[in-house]
Order: sequence, then C-alpha cells, then structure tokens
Amino acid sequence: MTGFAFAQTNSNSYFEALKLAEQRALHSFFDQHIIADDELGYIALDEGDYNALPDHVMARVVHTIHGAMLDEF
Repeated sequence: MTGFAFAQTNSNSYFEALKLAEQRALHSFFDQHIIADDELGYIALDEGDYNALPDHVMARVVHTIHGAMLDEF
C-alpha cells in the first residue's frame, strides 16, 4: 500500500513518510521505502505491493526500512 504524506514543506513530508514507513515495517515482511516525488514530496511505499520495484522508482528511494516480521521460529 502506498502511503502519501502530504505536508507544507519537504522536510515535514519526509518525516511524515518516515513515521508511516516505520509503523508499517513493524507489521510487514516487506521493506518500506521512502520515495522522493517532485509533485507529492515524499511518500512511503511498501515493496510487497509492487514485487520488484522498477528502476525508475528505485532511483528515487531515499531511505529503506526493513520489514520487522520474521518467518522463522
């Protein structure tokens, strides 16, 4: 699921996307990426929603939070 963090400044947008990605990473097997977007600022993107991310999206990744759920017992 793509999370949009709308804010008035890019730094606010980044921190909102970071907060969302950190929260989702706790309950996901998939990495959460923060993507820079010219129109939207920064958005949180769940890798599990998109399988392998296309190169043009990977080039805009500014931070990645690894999924915290483990499949091991």
